[in-house]
Amino acid sequence: MSPREDLTHENTSRFVKAGGLTLHLHEAGPSDAPAVIMLHGGGPGASGWSNFGANLPHFAERFRTLLVDQPCYGRSDKPEPDRHYFAHSARAVVALMDELGIASAHFIGNSLGGGTAARIALDHPDRVAKLLLMGPGGISLNLFSPDPTEGIRRLTEFAASPEPTRAQMRTFLTTLAHDPAVVTDALVEERYAQATDPEARLGNARMAASFAKWPEETMLWREAHRITCPVLLTWGREDRVNPVDGALLALKTIPDARLHVFPRCGHWAQTEAADEFNRLATDFFLH
Repeated sequence: MSPREDLTHENTSRFVKAGGLTLHLHEAGPSDAPAVIMLHGGGPGASGWSNFGANLPHFAERFRTLLVDQPCYGRSDKPEPDRHYFAHSARAVVALMDELGIASAHFIGNSLGGGTAARIALDHPDRVAKLLLMGPGGISLNLFSPDPTEGIRRLTEFAASPEPTRAQMRTFLTTLAHDPAVVTDALVEERYAQATDPEARLGNARMAASFAKWPEETMLWREAHRITCPVLLTWGREDRVNPVDGALLALKTIPDARLHVFPRCGHWAQTEAADEFNRLATDFFLH
């Protein structure tokens, strides 16, 4: 099937009240098809559309596809979490599934969204059919790479700056990609505008504060052995945010895990290796 070309940011956008929050998402695909929920990473200016908008047409041919703005991001509400962010966002996503009548879904979680998706699989195993994690946070543990990584340092520099600059945004985005040509002027401008919005900065600060308040809850790798669904771990070989050696403990401890590494690829496999990523994910979910 050829990907649909008629899907836009505007005509897929919707708001849903769930669990006391208003969540924004993009939805496309047959309503009676298996659901795929995509959860974005946590960089400045991140949202469901910024991470996965270009992948939506492919997935919408086969799945009821939801690109969710996690709490504190995009156009979703940005309350102060009352628990660690992974659990806070997981609770919101499960409430969203309840509201939309989705009993179980496949999940794609990128970076921060990987931590949320893993938390859902741990706390609500009946809601997760299969789990695809992309350079995930929380579930990975760097065995050889120093912490904090280059990508995390650049993210922190942008977030901590009283008046972050476009140059800082470009520097951060460049750490996400293997090929710097991916980071166009238009991308820098789009993400910078989103990231410097006062509400976005507040949301990011509230997300980060939960990591400082409940640091041990970040270490999902300690619970990885309890994830019972089929898991596909995916990594860019040149990932400078969550390096590929972080996959090894999860691969060893998750009972039904397999690993795919994309060559010449950074933290954005869905962008830099889009065709291969789309085929890999589709095959994993359908078979």
